[in-house]
Amino acid sequence: MGRLTTQYVNLADARIAYTEHGSGPALVLLHGNSESKRVFSTYQTVHFAMFRTIAVDSRGHGQTISQDAQYSIAQYSQDVIALCEAKGITRASVIGYSDGGNIALLLAHKRPELFTRIVAISPNYLASGTTDGWLRFFRGVARIMRLLARVGLPTRKVLLRFELMLNDIGITAEELGEIRTSLRILYAERDMIKEEHIQEMGRLIPGASIKKISRCNHMTIFYKKEAIEDMRAYLLG
Repeated sequence: MGRLTTQYVNLADARIAYTEHGSGPALVLLHGNSESKRVFSTYQTVHFAMFRTIAVDSRGHGQTISQDAQYSIAQYSQDVIALCEAKGITRASVIGYSDGGNIALLLAHKRPELFTRIVAISPNYLASGTTDGWLRFFRGVARIMRLLARVGLPTRKVLLRFELMLNDIGITAEELGEIRTSLRILYAERDMIKEEHIQEMGRLIPGASIKKISRCNHMTIFYKKEAIEDMRAYLLG
């Protein structure tokens, strides 16, 4: 099991942090909202050690350094493209979890020749695809963060992250229909994304395949053996 060391790619307006491991086909790993590349440590060193894995910290997360007025899935996707270009990667698979899955949808649409096989775990292209209860929670946290900011507490990054989950990701139903990348969507039996929304994406994206992972929720699907084995079989197929 190799040691994961943080490296950086310098872009015009950001210093993108990542860890790299292995020497096989390239596999980009994209974390969820308010997480970091660290959630992929076992993916890199154990579950997907047969790949050359690159786990990325999005802006406002982990060790990536940037100054942003807002965060967007569109910007995150451009950062991933720029990182791959800087590293000379011309062909890669992607595993994206939650917001990382949303980034992956944009990568599939923008650069199908670069990102040829994608697993999106519990993605949602519309904010309304999130269950009503979770949307109320996100709105409530955002309100609290705004109030705390008014009294001088450093809540800006947290607020920007939660606002990200309250907005559509920046791709239309028509654009989903233009995706030609091979795409696998996994979601949890008790997910925070509406099942009908996942099924809608499956209908919109040509050739997309979908699987529900049983006995888990949005937070635990990432660690389920069934999900990991499915992703590995799909990416190696």
